[in-house]
Amino acid sequence: MIDGTPPPAPKRQRKGPRPKHIPVRTCAVCRDQSTKRALTRIVRQHDGQVIVDLTGRLNGRGTYICDKPKCREIAANSEVLAKALNATITPELREQLRQMSRETTLSVESAATENSEVTE
Repeated sequence: MIDGTPPPAPKRQRKGPRPKHIPVRTCAVCRDQSTKRALTRIVRQHDGQVIVDLTGRLNGRGTYICDKPKCREIAANSEVLAKALNATITPELREQLRQMSRETTLSVESAATENSEVTE
């Protein structure tokens, strides 16, 4: 070249199909990152109502929490979700999160019991 810089290197072609994009989100409680489908979405709708979004597609401001019982308990008992969504959290939603935490704990305990019975 005239200015003394070498020409740009040619771009390398990838072999095979492009890898599928997997969205990653951060838990509002523990700040761990995980795939979007592995987390539970809490959404503030346009009317100000805050609900659990099981589909992950509702309109509104959303935040995510882990499926860990500890994270759900902290979310239910603290103001983490209220700050993330800039909204007030109703006692009904807090109780729903506590119930989800209990169900997760019970399913983990029953799976552990089944695994210990199989190995014995």
